[in-house]
Amino acid sequence: MTFPETAGGVRPRPAAPAHGSPRPTAALPGLAVCLGAGVLAWGLGQLLPGVSPLLVAILAGALWRNLAPVPARLAPGVAVSGKRLLRAGIVLLGLQVSLGSVLGLGAGVLAVVVASVTVTFCATLWIGHLLGIGLAQRLLIASGFSICGAAAVAGVDGVTRAKEEEVATAVALVVLFGTLMIPLVPFLGGALGLEDQALGIWIGASTHEVAQVVAAGGTVGGGALAVAVTVKLARVLMLAPIAAGVAIHQRRSIPSAGAAGRAGRPPIVPLFILGFIASMALRTTGALPEPVLAGTQVLQTLLLSAAMFALGLGVHVKSLLRLGYRAILLGALSTAVILATSLGGIAALGL
Repeated sequence: MTFPETAGGVRPRPAAPAHGSPRPTAALPGLAVCLGAGVLAWGLGQLLPGVSPLLVAILAGALWRNLAPVPARLAPGVAVSGKRLLRAGIVLLGLQVSLGSVLGLGAGVLAVVVASVTVTFCATLWIGHLLGIGLAQRLLIASGFSICGAAAVAGVDGVTRAKEEEVATAVALVVLFGTLMIPLVPFLGGALGLEDQALGIWIGASTHEVAQVVAAGGTVGGGALAVAVTVKLARVLMLAPIAAGVAIHQRRSIPSAGAAGRAGRPPIVPLFILGFIASMALRTTGALPEPVLAGTQVLQTLLLSAAMFALGLGVHVKSLLRLGYRAILLGALSTAVILATSLGGIAALGL
């Protein structure tokens, strides 16, 4: 038995049985498969440095979805993995961000980060509107391309009314264009004659996923890699204010009258974003020893990889093709905007 599909080719979210809520054990098979795939993706990343486990996981899920039947009994666990495991991974991501290291970049570099995120987010929304793309899809793509890839897509998905296929499309675009940037940005930086520090800033301020930043920075050298990762983590900090801003906008757009209207409103700041902020504050105190931080980083990668596999199972090629060229064009233009904005900021700093 396979996931049932609509006429558009996208499997719906599993519904509860008519007689009551689904049994908690119904999610176990899908959870086990997604977690197992996450472990395998993490292991491959250990064997092949520079290979992103998140990228491996979502590609594996997409390949299975499009090449072989996916048993329907996995659907409840896949749904849990794509939401709850992803949000747990985002909370743990906060433990990788220290305010001290971010502030150590200096006011100039932080200004480049804020400008890159803000300009790219707003420009993506505007360009997407001109292309006729719906607001929820534009918000997801704008967040993923301007902040921190799939984690940002998940963060903003928590405060929007996006459809499952819109989330999968945004993640697929992040994977596509972020992977292309791994060789592209170091090549362009070399062609422009950028020093390692400036190139590291450009990589961190423009590349979509943290893992993609590591891969791109690693091709340049240790100095560029350290700067690139720190700059990227500064971009991750923008997730909380942007998610809160989107939530406030969504609340205002939903009628407030009646219990149904209030129930449909997203929270101003989702709990997992508050968890991310709390984790970041805990890391900043320096109270956690390095072995604990290393262990939580592994757990974070496993959770996010399992969630990426679950999202990959929602990537149906026939459905994506029906979107036409508009979403892909928006991804390309959004990538060009963040590359140009961050490079312009670096030039203004005289690096």
